[in-house]
Amino acid sequence: MKRFAVIGLGNFGFFVAKALFEDGNEVIALDSDRNRIQAIEPYCSEAIVMNATEKDQLKSLGLEVMDAVIVSTGTQISISILICLHLHEIGVKKILAKALDQDHGKILEKVGATEIIHPEKDMAVRVARGLSTPNILDFVPLEENFNLVQVGPPAAFMGKSLAELNLRAKYNVYVIAVKELVPENFILMPPADFVIKDSDILLMLGRTEDIRKIKGME
Repeated sequence: MKRFAVIGLGNFGFFVAKALFEDGNEVIALDSDRNRIQAIEPYCSEAIVMNATEKDQLKSLGLEVMDAVIVSTGTQISISILICLHLHEIGVKKILAKALDQDHGKILEKVGATEIIHPEKDMAVRVARGLSTPNILDFVPLEENFNLVQVGPPAAFMGKSLAELNLRAKYNVYVIAVKELVPENFILMPPADFVIKDSDILLMLGRTEDIRKIKGME
């Protein structure tokens, strides 16, 4: 079981805390608004009314031992900046902070945030990719220009082996795993003679532009 803290319980923070808790993790939820704390209480391990800009109060919680702390404090940019600075100074190793825009994100990184979250931008990209490349079921950004995606195989893949498709040579894309749905099975690093079926899901790793070319094989 992992341990997390969520600071700021607006819509984004509330649902992050709830999802982490429902996944079986220990979750401490913090907010200065008592009504928000009462709302999250059934969906977390501990809910605390607190002004998170007070460094001594944060330090008393032992947040440095958490697997991660998520900062989601609304539209007051200065508050999130100050909280991230305090978390960094007390030794929190992983700080995920919600940013309102690119400049806000850059400042948060400067004061100690290890990962910046742009909810609207990230969802927009996800929706756009789902519309423009509907065979891609899930999209996970890695380093810049590299992605890990779950792909429903195009018609051109059906009945062919990975060796026949030769995706690595033709597209510089790697099939690192296959989810077989009928019957359910997971194959890590499938062999070259693996034949693709319409009920398979391919886990692919590659550059964004190379993965996009897979659409041309339909």
